[in-house]
Amino acid sequence: MLHEKSCGAIVYRKFHGNTEILLIKHINSGHWSFPKGHVEKGETEVETAQREILEETGIDVIIDSSFRETVSYSPKRGTQKVVVYFLAKAKNTDYTPQEEEIADIRWVEIGRAQTVLSYENDKSIVSKAKAIIS
Repeated sequence: MLHEKSCGAIVYRKFHGNTEILLIKHINSGHWSFPKGHVEKGETEVETAQREILEETGIDVIIDSSFRETVSYSPKRGTQKVVVYFLAKAKNTDYTPQEEEIADIRWVEIGRAQTVLSYENDKSIVSKAKAIIS
C-alpha cells in the first residue's frame, strides 16, 4: 500500500461584512475543493500548506494550526491518501491560478460553499471552520 500525504487550508477573508472562503477547481478532475499539495522532504505540515496555497493561488496566508482536520481516501487502487487541512487567513486577496493545476478560483460566501464543493468530506470541514471563524 502506497501512502501519500498532502496539506492545505480553508483560506478565508472578511469582505463587506461577510466571510468568504477560497475554492479552487482542479484541471484534471474538475472538482471544487481547497488549495493543497504534497508534503516535500523536510517540510512541516504548516509549511506545506503555506507553500502550496501560495503556489496554487498567489495568496499568502496566516495559518491557524489549532484548527487541524484530516481526510483519508483512496485516490487509486493500492494508494491511501491523507490530507491535513488548517484554517488560514488571507493576507492578500488577489489570486493568480497556477496554470498547470488550477482551472478556476473563486471567493465564495462561506454559507454558499456547500453548494459549490464537490465532496462531502470538504463540506463537513467547512461547517467546522464556519463555527470557528464566526
